Amino acid sequence: MLDIKLIAENPEKVSELLSRKGATVDFTEVLELDEKRKKIISEIEKLKAERNAVSSSIPKLKKEGKDVEPIFEEMRALGNKIEEGDKELNEVQDKIFNFLAVLPNLPDEDLVAGEKEANEVIKIVGEKPNFDFTPQNHVDLCTKLGLIDYTRGTKLSGGGFWIYRGDGAKLEWALLNFFISEHLKDGYEFILPPHQLGYNCGFGAGQFPKFSDEVYWLGGEDDMKKNRFMLPTAETALVNMYAGEIVDEDKLPMKFFAYTPCYRKEAGSYRAEERGMIRGHQFNKVEMVQYATPEQSKKAFEELVDKAASLMEKLGLHFRVSKLAAGDCSASMARTYDIEVWIPSMGIYKEVSSVSNANDYQARRNNTKYRDKKTGKAQFLHTLNGSGLATSRVFPALVEQLQQADGSIKVPEVLVPFMGKEFIK
Repeated sequence: MLDIKLIAENPEKVSELLSRKGATVDFTEVLELDEKRKKIISEIEKLKAERNAVSSSIPKLKKEGKDVEPIFEEMRALGNKIEEGDKELNEVQDKIFNFLAVLPNLPDEDLVAGEKEANEVIKIVGEKPNFDFTPQNHVDLCTKLGLIDYTRGTKLSGGGFWIYRGDGAKLEWALLNFFISEHLKDGYEFILPPHQLGYNCGFGAGQFPKFSDEVYWLGGEDDMKKNRFMLPTAETALVNMYAGEIVDEDKLPMKFFAYTPCYRKEAGSYRAEERGMIRGHQFNKVEMVQYATPEQSKKAFEELVDKAASLMEKLGLHFRVSKLAAGDCSASMARTYDIEVWIPSMGIYKEVSSVSNANDYQARRNNTKYRDKKTGKAQFLHTLNGSGLATSRVFPALVEQLQQADGSIKVPEVLVPFMGKEFIK
């Protein structure tokens, strides 16, 4: 959520930054409401001061034997005015809140305007595999080797679902175990959160109300605020763990990671090239999150990018790192770098990790603060997140990039201890 003070101080600057995300916003009404809010607060404070002054005169009047009933009547009248003022103030504040609640986060100032076409590739790791045989796509490879059962996955749950079988299940679990072991070595705390979350988590993460129709609701969508939804990513849970709390600065940065399945409606039609595991309603992901002070924020972001890229390098896969343009960043994020793996059969790169910094946007929404050691004041902290990693695209990329002429798959060296073999045949 954006700071109304920031908007009031420099509405032109805020408008310009939001326009980079493709958002056109007129702040006239909300700034008028903010001025009205300030005026109401001032009037209420005057009424309260007047009531306190009247109240303080009662003991003296009683001591003098004077009638105090008129004083009580005056206090009741002042109380009624204060009550009316509080009611009007709440209405104005609700309107301001609702206006701010749907605004996207400001992109960092170094981000250019535009969508995917304006993204910048900042790093390329490894080379595209060069096969001396006719390579197969991951769907055919996984089917022939019995790694994935697409037919029975569809039979059980419909399109966009699959079943891992045999070595496929072992490979999926090996990837997850490898990711988890790497994060543990780096000192991140392992979290296993609930898979069902309350509306407040979606709001605090910045996904609601705008994207509330993109998750699976339990108990229907008629009254979302009373129902739970299936988490679309562990980020939604992790960034809300300290909602409404004040964290000691000495504890920052706090570093977490979680393993969960992720449940998404994935609205829209599936493109032909996204068959198989490229896009699904349920997939496995290890998610990293950091809580940091504003001063620690940049370093935390760089660490998360390096960690995600390191996992890909250790798997021996060709990939690239892209800095997203403002319009390609999600609504909640101020900056995002994507880790994109090469899918040979598709001839394109697909995102396997988005590392993002929300700055204080999420913390304002869920009221997460830290206590500044120097000033003693509570301030909003920064939240950052990054996949480390999502498997549903790493798996097919691995299968395709590391396929052999005989139809087998070379197991990455770091996964051999988990798989117990060097090749999947």
